[in-house]
Amino acid sequence: MLAVLSPFSAPKAYAQDPTSPPPDSVESQPTSPGQSSQPQKPVREPQPANPPQQSSPSPQYPSPSAQVPEPAVRDPEVRPTPKLEIATSSITIPRLEHGPSLADFLSMQPEGEAAKHMTRVTGFTQRNPHDGEPASENTEAYLGYDQKNLYAAFICFDDPKQVRARLSRREDVYDDDDVEIILDTFHDRRRAYAFQTTPLGVQWDAIWTEASREEQTSGHFDTSFDTVWDSKGKVTNRGFVVLISIPFKSLRFPADKIQEWGVILYRGILRKNEDSFWPHVSYRYEGRLGQAATLKGLEGISPGRDIELIPYSVLRGFHALDTRDASNPYFQHATAQGQPGMDGKFVFKDHFTLDVTANPDFSQVESEDPQITVNQRYAVYFPEKRPFFLENEDFFRTPMNLFFTRNIGDPSAGIRLTGKDGPYSVGLMTTDDRSPGLAVPDYNAFSGIRSYFTVARVSRDIFRQSNVGALYTDWECPTTGEHNRIGGVDARLKLNPNWTLDGQAVTSASDINGNFFAPSYSSSNCEGNAFPFSSGNTGNGNHYAGPAERLELHRDGLHFTYDGIYNDISPGFVSIPGFINRVDIREINQEIDYRFRPRRGWIVDWGPSLIARHDFDHTGLRLDTDYSPYFVIQGRGQTLIAVHPYEELRERLRPQDFCFYGYGSCPIDPLPPPNAPYPNQDFHERMSGASFQTGYFKKATILASYTWGDGVNFVAQPATPAPYGHPFVAREDIAQAGLTLRPMQPLKIENTYLFERLRANDAAALIIQSQSPGSGRSILNDHILRSKWNWQFTPKLSLRLILQYNALLAGTPGVGSPYTYLPTQREFNADFLVTYLVHPGTAIYVGYNSDLQNLAIVPENPPVPRYVAATAHGYLNDSRQFFVKVSYLFRF
Repeated sequence: MLAVLSPFSAPKAYAQDPTSPPPDSVESQPTSPGQSSQPQKPVREPQPANPPQQSSPSPQYPSPSAQVPEPAVRDPEVRPTPKLEIATSSITIPRLEHGPSLADFLSMQPEGEAAKHMTRVTGFTQRNPHDGEPASENTEAYLGYDQKNLYAAFICFDDPKQVRARLSRREDVYDDDDVEIILDTFHDRRRAYAFQTTPLGVQWDAIWTEASREEQTSGHFDTSFDTVWDSKGKVTNRGFVVLISIPFKSLRFPADKIQEWGVILYRGILRKNEDSFWPHVSYRYEGRLGQAATLKGLEGISPGRDIELIPYSVLRGFHALDTRDASNPYFQHATAQGQPGMDGKFVFKDHFTLDVTANPDFSQVESEDPQITVNQRYAVYFPEKRPFFLENEDFFRTPMNLFFTRNIGDPSAGIRLTGKDGPYSVGLMTTDDRSPGLAVPDYNAFSGIRSYFTVARVSRDIFRQSNVGALYTDWECPTTGEHNRIGGVDARLKLNPNWTLDGQAVTSASDINGNFFAPSYSSSNCEGNAFPFSSGNTGNGNHYAGPAERLELHRDGLHFTYDGIYNDISPGFVSIPGFINRVDIREINQEIDYRFRPRRGWIVDWGPSLIARHDFDHTGLRLDTDYSPYFVIQGRGQTLIAVHPYEELRERLRPQDFCFYGYGSCPIDPLPPPNAPYPNQDFHERMSGASFQTGYFKKATILASYTWGDGVNFVAQPATPAPYGHPFVAREDIAQAGLTLRPMQPLKIENTYLFERLRANDAAALIIQSQSPGSGRSILNDHILRSKWNWQFTPKLSLRLILQYNALLAGTPGVGSPYTYLPTQREFNADFLVTYLVHPGTAIYVGYNSDLQNLAIVPENPPVPRYVAATAHGYLNDSRQFFVKVSYLFRF
């Protein structure tokens, strides 16, 4: 289906334009503090426009002696041919007697003994919108360290009326201007810490990895990383000033007396779509860390002994409908229920981190972002949000998503070891899961059973930015004797500054009872709510085994990008710990983009793209083809316009696919007509669409998208006579709208609306209406409306309110529909949370959530027991909870 393209992603970085002066000749002198700087020729002895009154000037980068003119060319209108060679810089920072304060920089120049001795960095260069040009607004950074902390101060000149700065909750920085420091502490050009803050000091931290994985919500950034550091910021009459203080205890780095790290400094100006970096981080090269400068001068530092303990306690009262026994639904409730727990972190030899959790609680975790899940052929991906499973997850990441922690439903304890020593990185995690034993009634023989997840990964760095690794995952359910084991190898090869190749080959072996569509199915299974199978799975009884491979070739460039993926997953492959929602497939997926980047004007870049996909099963049968050209214009003010004029999709359902969706019998165990397996059927669909979004307005962000065309009705009514008693092509409309408002500095209101409509085409409507007069054309209408309010009273105290209404309008309850077996469903959910967050680990949460659905408990009418059914009128409060959670970080 057509996807909505979004420019609002994690902040980006820039690189060196070979046609611009190299880093060592960047002009460090601003034209005038607070004014835009224009491209200038380098001079040997730059002087600040407003020299600070000090007896000992700060060390400066670039040093005056390093600023030599660029070699002349014969014709000033002709530039030399760019060469794909990355020029790296280095910088030495001083050791300070004590740390600076924000007040030392509020005059827009360093004052005070510590600030005057910090190393000055200038010469920021754009990546967006004009790769290689000087930043439009002058930026000065000052770096230094003492025994315990690394300090980075940013002096950002700008019109204060144009600066975007809001008081918001931690990590809500995407609507503001920002600055960032990226630290590659092992200097391996593969993984780095990112610390970012807004002009008011709102924090955002993450782990940057050169290898991007599609399951990440922020591309290369792993935003689950949270640690203790300090940031302060203030808007001045000539821009804004930010001071960042990072404890060495919050970082991992080699146990060497003399350190050399990679470093990148960043500034983002939202209204201009401008991202600028020092050193220059260019679109011309893939990745960022290979373009980082070398940070020198760090001596005699250590993260020291780091032990973190976070005990917490939760007090809750709840009232919830228990439907585990469909013939005896009842309400569970508790007036006051206490639950203690503990998280711990232990660091060994500055390299390895051991994390443990006991009785974890995730009450404060925000509810899922809305997605359309109705009429989907495959499982919909929802990202992990629970802190324990998010932290350091990049150590377990491979090209295939073989460890998806959302499959661990309800752990009672877990342990994780991660770290790096020399070229080797290791990750090991094991946890239990109570969800199989909680998914069945208390009287069931399997009530209280548990399954166990284990994942182990090791990788070794090779060459400059490449690595090879191995992964092993294991799922065990001792009570039923089931298991799922996967092992294999993977590699990432950086072929040159533009091209990378990722690959993985694994094999699985499983004994699983829970494939409902297999003749050997047994209800004595431990899968609980997890259903790992797809329609392509075939096994030998309850034994499943087979390989899976993935190759991805990727090119990054200033104008041309390419991504080619080949997946080969055998019919016997099963991954319970992973997210593999389709097997028995050989898939080739390619995307090509070309972007023109005008040097002047409102447009930042524009150009065409093409997506092409071809799928086959292992018999050679063509399954799907998908061709989708589209055109994109990106403008200033975070504006993006995408037009999808035409998409042509072919989907083929095989007999086993029909069986999997509940139509006809399975070919492995066929029944005679009229329940015989359905033959292969090909669906031909055409779609078009467009999307638009902008952050041009300081107080509002707008998003809209609309897709129209054909779509398969995968939820057809089996009782309807042929040929519409199984999936068929219908007319489909999909829309999305978003409006984010910031009416005042501490308040942010995010509104989202999702819509899907499925209607019968002329042929289907003619036949079905002849059999069911008055049935109309509507198959279903799905509406999701969500409003999220966040009020930040102080940097630590906030209030969050989420209201969400879902309405699936389909078959009338008690009557039904000739088009679909789905009944009409309505749901209203309210989620209220007050947070007092001192820093990650120390917080108080007070929350309440409630859920209403159009359900009713139908009384017993022998021989029919009581049951829960959808109703046309009224709502049932099927779940509500009030809780207070307190946690405190002890750091030794």
